[in-house]
Formats: sequence, structure tokens, C-alpha cells
Amino acid sequence: MDLEGADNNILVQSSTVDLGDNFPEYAKTNIRQVAGKYFGRLSTASVHVTREGITYRCTVNMQMGALKMMSGEAKDKDLYTAFRSALQKTAKQLRRMKRELREDKGERTDKDRLLREGARSPAPDRDIDDAGLPMTDEGDYRAAAE
Repeated sequence: MDLEGADNNILVQSSTVDLGDNFPEYAKTNIRQVAGKYFGRLSTASVHVTREGITYRCTVNMQMGALKMMSGEAKDKDLYTAFRSALQKTAKQLRRMKRELREDKGERTDKDRLLREGARSPAPDRDIDDAGLPMTDEGDYRAAAE
């Protein structure tokens, strides 16, 4: 995962709010963790905090590789809770994008048929071996060929 120089790409800023020393490090650590979990190629990320009355509004923007910018915003009375909520919203978008990219494979019709029909029990008058094949020689063309 290409997160070595990711610290230079993560911007934590605020308008009229003193973030202290701990919050920027906390934000960078959590953004790196989310980036590593989903795609691992963080192009740029930013956190912006504003104060609205007694609540904090936190906006998290992340761009992974060549994908579009993902953004999440949350408000809460606690700064850390607002950040975690906004980061969760962004992570949810990244998770959905990764699933969308992964699901370009062909559909498994055999699995779908089994789920719809369900596992049926074998007929009671027939003996079945461990492989699920009938044990009688009736209608078995392989036995007739020998």
C-alpha cells in the first residue's frame, strides 16, 4: 500500500476553531487506516472543521487513486464524534465503490439456481453413494459398456 508519503497529502484545517495538537494526528491516523483498508492509494485527503453555535461541523474529503472525490459531513457537540461520523460516511462510499468495481464479474447462475430451489433431499427409493450418485446399475450405460 502506497501510504508512505500520505502525510503530505492529508490536510487538517479549521476556521475559528483551535484544534490543538492531538486532533490533527488523530485525524491523519484514522484517514490512513481507512485508506489502507479500502484501496491503499490515497491521492489527497482533507478535514475541515467549523463551529456552528455549540456544535462542530466536520467535513472529510478523500480521493483514492484516480477515483472521484468522496465526501462525508457530520455535526455533533463533540469534535471527535463529528469527525468519526464524517469519516464513517466517507468510508461507506469507498466501500460501495470498491464493491461496485469488484462486481464486474459474470453472474454465477448455478449458485443462484441452488439458492432459489434449495437443497432437495434424494428420493427415498434410491440408494445414493457419498458422491451423490445412484448406486444401482439400472440405466447406467457405463456398466453396460464394460
